[in-house]
Amino acid sequence: MYDQLQAIADRYEELGELLSDPAVVSDTKRFMELSKEEANTRETVATYRRYKEVVQGIADAEELLGENLDAEMAELAKEELSDLKKEKEVLEDTIKILLLPKDPNDDKNIIMEIRGAAGGDEAALFAGDLFNMYQRYAESQGWRVEVMDANITGIGGYKEVIMMITGDNVFSKLKYESGAHRVQRVPSTESQGRIHTSTATVVVMPEAEEVELDLADKDIRVDIYHASGAGGQHVNKTASAVRLTHLPTGIVVAMQDERSQLKNREKAMKVLRARVYDQLQHEAQSEYDANRKSAVGTGDRSERIRTYNFPQNRVTDHRIGLTIQKLDQILAGKLDEIIDALVLYDQTSKLEELQNG
Repeated sequence: MYDQLQAIADRYEELGELLSDPAVVSDTKRFMELSKEEANTRETVATYRRYKEVVQGIADAEELLGENLDAEMAELAKEELSDLKKEKEVLEDTIKILLLPKDPNDDKNIIMEIRGAAGGDEAALFAGDLFNMYQRYAESQGWRVEVMDANITGIGGYKEVIMMITGDNVFSKLKYESGAHRVQRVPSTESQGRIHTSTATVVVMPEAEEVELDLADKDIRVDIYHASGAGGQHVNKTASAVRLTHLPTGIVVAMQDERSQLKNREKAMKVLRARVYDQLQHEAQSEYDANRKSAVGTGDRSERIRTYNFPQNRVTDHRIGLTIQKLDQILAGKLDEIIDALVLYDQTSKLEELQNG
């Protein structure tokens, strides 16, 4: 492990020199790649350097205790030794996590699709709540949200909303959100005060760059048609809506949010590329079918990753058995507690696999 850490530290030093080389600075693509590599290793190197300092501090404190010290100095040395040994344990655990194989998609932007599923109008309203929740969380992270397409219901919910979230390490934090989300509450339309259960599904896909996934023109069928707006809005005199069909996979993306055919086509291509990339990645795994079913689900009430219970102000993530009595805060975008717990669970599982493997 320490040979690996030293190699990373050596590479980090080399990257520092390369990034100040005029030849590299003038090559934008290479400069960006090396800057990204340096940023990805910065925390590991800083932790390793501190670890070396702590190990040296322990050796110094033990050597000092071997000398003839007065009682007060000996007590101070013992306290310092105890503190350093505790810090060494923490740093060792941190280093193990930092050395885990990284998901190559972690630093990517995402395309998120939220759909009302089981529960009719109430499911669509809940999809809107989830959309607002993720928007607020993105704002708290300093990310940018762009709504790519939205199908709004008459009462203000969403049958479907597609958005792109751009920023630092978006996928690493939101990749655990894919699945069926269940809500339990009394709908505003319920006169008897009965609690209803509804679901909305969330799909999180890493943005796929053209260099990563080149979709051949011959594999895409393009259909152009007139957009249909709600309640007479966005009446199109020209055909601006675009439907793209990826023939090899059968994946279809329709986009009509913009008045410009070109803009709709650009957005549709981004979503199509993400969906195809997502499917190809899953197919590369032998357990593709099982993974896809558990990750996204069908929107049925029984296939859930999380429940939002309004009467008890409670949110439960069923995958890790986490229950938080802060539903109002969670829906206000304060998702850190849940996301941090999911990240820790994932890291712990991977560590156990490595140790047992």
